[in-house]
Amino acid sequence: MTVTRLRLVLGEGARRLHVSAAFNAKAKVAMSRFEPGTSISYEKLHENIDIVRKRLNRPLTLSEKIVYGHLDDPVGQDIARGRTYLRLRPDRVAMQDATAQMAMLQFISSGLPKVAVPSTIHCDHLIEAQIGGVEDLKRAKEVNQEVYNFLATAGAKYGVGFWKPGSGIIHQIILENYAYPGVLLIGTDSHTPNGGGLGSICIGVGGADAVDVMAGIPWELKCPNVIGVKLTGSLSGWTSPKDVILKVAGILTVKGGTGAIVEYHGPGVDSISCTGMATICNMGAEIGATTSVFPYNHRMKTYLNKTGRADIAALADEHKDDLVPDKGCKYDHVIEINLSELKPHINGPFTPDLAHPVSEIGAVAEKNGWPLEVKVGLIGSCTNSSYEDMGRAASLAKQALDKGLKCKAAFTVTPGSEQIRATIERDGFSKILRDVGGVVLANACGPCIGQWDRKDVKMGEKNTIVTSYNRNFTSRNDANPATHAFVTSPEIVTALAIAGTLKFDPETDYLTAANGEKFKLEPPNGDELPARDFDPGQDTYQHPPAESGSVMVDVSPTSTRLQLLEPFDKWNGKDLEDLQVLIKVKGKCTTDHISAAGPWLKFRGHLDNISNNMLIGAINIENDAVNKIKNRLTGEYGGVPDVARHYKANGLSWVVVGDDNYGEGSSREHAALEPRHLGGRVILVKSFARIHGTLRCYISIRANSQSSLLFPTFFFSILFSFFSPHCHSVLFSETNLKKQGMLPLTFADPTDYDKIRPDDKLSITGLATFAPGKPLKGVVKHGDGSQDIITLNHTFNENQVEWFHAGSALNRMKELQ
Repeated sequence: MTVTRLRLVLGEGARRLHVSAAFNAKAKVAMSRFEPGTSISYEKLHENIDIVRKRLNRPLTLSEKIVYGHLDDPVGQDIARGRTYLRLRPDRVAMQDATAQMAMLQFISSGLPKVAVPSTIHCDHLIEAQIGGVEDLKRAKEVNQEVYNFLATAGAKYGVGFWKPGSGIIHQIILENYAYPGVLLIGTDSHTPNGGGLGSICIGVGGADAVDVMAGIPWELKCPNVIGVKLTGSLSGWTSPKDVILKVAGILTVKGGTGAIVEYHGPGVDSISCTGMATICNMGAEIGATTSVFPYNHRMKTYLNKTGRADIAALADEHKDDLVPDKGCKYDHVIEINLSELKPHINGPFTPDLAHPVSEIGAVAEKNGWPLEVKVGLIGSCTNSSYEDMGRAASLAKQALDKGLKCKAAFTVTPGSEQIRATIERDGFSKILRDVGGVVLANACGPCIGQWDRKDVKMGEKNTIVTSYNRNFTSRNDANPATHAFVTSPEIVTALAIAGTLKFDPETDYLTAANGEKFKLEPPNGDELPARDFDPGQDTYQHPPAESGSVMVDVSPTSTRLQLLEPFDKWNGKDLEDLQVLIKVKGKCTTDHISAAGPWLKFRGHLDNISNNMLIGAINIENDAVNKIKNRLTGEYGGVPDVARHYKANGLSWVVVGDDNYGEGSSREHAALEPRHLGGRVILVKSFARIHGTLRCYISIRANSQSSLLFPTFFFSILFSFFSPHCHSVLFSETNLKKQGMLPLTFADPTDYDKIRPDDKLSITGLATFAPGKPLKGVVKHGDGSQDIITLNHTFNENQVEWFHAGSALNRMKELQ
């Protein structure tokens, strides 16, 4: 092979992987080019799989192989899907900048000198879309300088790689650099499962879980069920990988994947590109799944080669048997989809599981009174910003331009990474998308997470937008509860933006060219990967230094953005007596009701300031009002955080009473930290969602061009329940609360929710003998002097009981040092 050809295949320059091991399958292969001192250990994975397979005496699914292959004790670990806790050793950690602040603050509090596993920070959440990529990035660096400096210096101090603002979205960076077949990665963002497109088990968690792994402590996960999705046939024409997950979401709904890993398999898999598989896995978060995964195949090998990781591909080839499911393995439930028959889909509005074929959406919208005019089409995000996605969208834009047309709707493009941005700029896609009317935004999350300074409609104005994003909950993208947001593929977004209406089926309907000619758009086409390799663009990665003793991590005591943490108080050894009901929540309570996002993102590193948004979106059952509860000490009404602070100042601990699926959304632990900080001790609900998360439901009322006031509104209901009614899986929302020393409890009899009145007090008894599997008692004390005794369930295991005794998981970690 010539030197020139070698460079084309394997890459070159500072941002390309060292390839000395690429031709020696027996050589140690680094986990990434940024960590040459690490190595992939497929031998250890195989050894653990072999032990577990012999113990269980049955074939294993792929997800079981990877998860069980990372067991801390494969010989002694009790393994039962949906029932037992697994103690795992993840390979690495990834954190986005909004969640990394609290994660790093907690790690600093642990007193440990360095992270125990490779870890990275990615600056993608704090960049607001306003004008365009260059201007928006410059402004973000100015506004968030203090936070970026903290994250950069904390990373340098504790051995964490730092991806600067402008690098791209965490999940795209992981796919390009860190995911590989068989890796177990945890990330502090709900769409971490994106890495499943490269045969990885990548799971979204809270920052406290990340701290456990960074500290070298085994990480706990309730043994997941496994849902199999068998794919047959092949994709073609207008149908894209996005349509697979849109279809699956329509089948399973937002509740169907909870407590399970979704594992794709079957002959249809090979018709999907690696980045297409990532799209499918990414949006698996919308069905509540723990994660999603595809088996290793030649599409993944090609992607690894193109991203400078030929040595990893060669090693994966050698160990392929451990990176695909065993023949004859059994799934808890199987869905079959014929890709040859699958039609383009569009889901929404207001929920990602309301699935419609594109051919029917116009009629459905007319029937339901949804605005037909498409105001804005938005492509990109962590879900759909690959080279293939951008190429297929550009192919449609080029057809329109050739006929003298531009988009009737506003049109935005969000590259997923600096590498994608540079490559589509080089290959002309960006110019085509701009020429058709598009604005190329920064390499960041942007409008997908509500970081969008939208100006084209007034607040409350009914309108329709179509996106290639993953979530479309009320107010998520633009803070406007009247915006009807639909999720679909980038190519369908582009077609609808050109047509300007939902009542357009590109497979059958015609457009009118500038000269009056009628024409149909040809099906989109685009290369899976760039023929000329990727252009890495600017080098935006900061290596942690070998020697970090002189690195200073400054947190000003007067900062409004960052605040060092104080330990929570330990349990005093007594029952919790006379807890005041702070609020009895009516209906669903997502973590945006508990801890809103949007402009509040800037306080993610300051626990006291961000606690001012605690439960300001929850509906008070007493008056159907938002952020208006009665202070039982003064008799006056006030905001939820204000009343909680008053109770805390007067030594009165409190309890929140909630309905079903408390805490649904992404991996945001602030929803657990804030109640603990403001004096809460118990969250008592009918049921918890899998993960405390980020739905970003808010209204941003502009006070001026630089600031905003925040009021949650228009609350929606999405039910995350267990896949099996007999599966009592641990829920990450509960785990986040447990880690902060809270008691997450559920009514043994859900109708007991009705017994509690908003002015009641609640005592929790039986804590002296608090133990796994042993319910607690609740004494409900009513204002008229009467009482009700109720049974309260919990899911604490022995280690988690120790967290409660110590006051938090972090306190317990310090005790064990």
